[in-house]
Amino acid sequence: MSNFRVIEIQKRVYDNNRQNAEILRQELKECGTFLVNVMSSPGSGKTTFLHKTIEMLKETLTIGVIEADIDSDVDAHTIATTGVKVTQLHSGGMCHLDAGMSRIGLEEINENPLDLVFIENIGNLICPASYDLGEALKLMILSVPEGDDKPLKYPKMFSLVDVLIISKIDAKSIFSFDLLEVEKRVRALNPKIKIFSTSAKTGEGMTEWSDFLKHEVLKWKER
Repeated sequence: MSNFRVIEIQKRVYDNNRQNAEILRQELKECGTFLVNVMSSPGSGKTTFLHKTIEMLKETLTIGVIEADIDSDVDAHTIATTGVKVTQLHSGGMCHLDAGMSRIGLEEINENPLDLVFIENIGNLICPASYDLGEALKLMILSVPEGDDKPLKYPKMFSLVDVLIISKIDAKSIFSFDLLEVEKRVRALNPKIKIFSTSAKTGEGMTEWSDFLKHEVLKWKER
């Protein structure tokens, strides 16, 4: 019989993060702040999509954005042009955020509780899928140029998110992208998911998306 025991570090890390995330989510619920965790591959158009969403909602909701990156603040400068509150988190080389980092960003930006806060997560479809940030809504962006096979390659991400944004839909005629096949693959993994086909460039689908989000924020405040 072995005289040692095996400690599953990863399981402990995940369990601890889940506990911290649940505490944070309850605190945000009490102060009426709706937190959206925005995930995607690099180059999917996260920042442009958020910029357009903010412009459509900032007259009716108080909004903040937490920008996360390994080591830059380019996106924070872009979002700041909307006039909303922005803070930048550097992960120090980590490929994801966790609930503790989420809390740090929120403490910086949410002193006077905001209606809506976006966390623009670090761009990849693997690590961020495993970490709850205390969000009210998990959102993923899939851009048309990335291809329609991403649900086959990254099923965990697609199975966990509440909303899928298909971005750059105005480029669909240029790329071999089967929208119906994507929806079929995604709904096989996640039957309850909401899917919006959008173009921040032309505005296609953005009204439907922003109306949905505004409705979710108001529901959150009423619960």
